[in-house]
Amino acid sequence: MKFLSFGSRTYIMGILNITPDSFSGDGLLNTGDLLQAARRQALEFVSAGADILDIGGESTRPG
Repeated sequence: MKFLSFGSRTYIMGILNITPDSFSGDGLLNTGDLLQAARRQALEFVSAGADILDIGGESTRPG
């Protein structure tokens, strides 16, 4: 487990939008296997230095 000490440095967050109405255009929903595409993207974020992963798994769009 990693603890974050806010205020001591800037943290990097990778955002995975995996809802059908995602407007990010990251293309995860257009792949044959969403789970594998999301996992691959998450690993890329971590290898690029992301400290936090935000997984948008439920839409907040009204209606």
